[in-house]
Amino acid sequence: MMIRAYLRASTTEQDATRAAEQLQAFCADRGQRIAATYAENASGATADRPELRRLLNDCQAGDVLLVESVDRLTRLPRAAWELLRAEIRSRGVCIVAADLPTTYQALTGADDWMLSSINEMLLDMAAAMARTDYDLKRERQRQGIEKAKAKGLYHGRPRDEVKRKRIADLLIDAKWSIRKIATTVGCSTSTVHSVKVELRERGRNASGINSDVESKCRKEKSPD
Repeated sequence: MMIRAYLRASTTEQDATRAAEQLQAFCADRGQRIAATYAENASGATADRPELRRLLNDCQAGDVLLVESVDRLTRLPRAAWELLRAEIRSRGVCIVAADLPTTYQALTGADDWMLSSINEMLLDMAAAMARTDYDLKRERQRQGIEKAKAKGLYHGRPRDEVKRKRIADLLIDAKWSIRKIATTVGCSTSTVHSVKVELRERGRNASGINSDVESKCRKEKSPD
């Protein structure tokens, strides 16, 4: 059994590794240690997370996917969560959440059918609550923006020119895919596409942005 810790934060302004020491202490208290750590800044509302993908690809049957809490693993809608959960189960991987004691049996190798059934139910409940919390926050944000707009106080999110310059440099390098740039810089693929359009409008295609990158940009474009 190998314990693989997954650490996630929603934005680049947050520290994705914040809970690393807490999870190390959690394992040490139970005579275990973390074999590998995977950290990223990405929304829990999407299953397309590079470090989560890498963790699952590295896993073997009997391994443990350790998270601080279920909402660090998922804020997915129901159908997407069920697909992710099914994939994890099919790989023979157990989820352990530090805030969900029923999951701890995976650390001891215990096989209690009743406790496992209860655990599955509680994981689903925690996943549903995480998604509900995500939806509520999004709705409150939308309402706040609408009120600010009505008062003429909302001017949109300020552009991060330093980040956009970094994106432009990687695009010009032409060795990076749109999705890899987004993951490396910590932004959405649509932001990378936006910078790409600006470069094209400034007539800088000859600086190294080839047709292959443009094709990837069209395929990988997604909303913020």
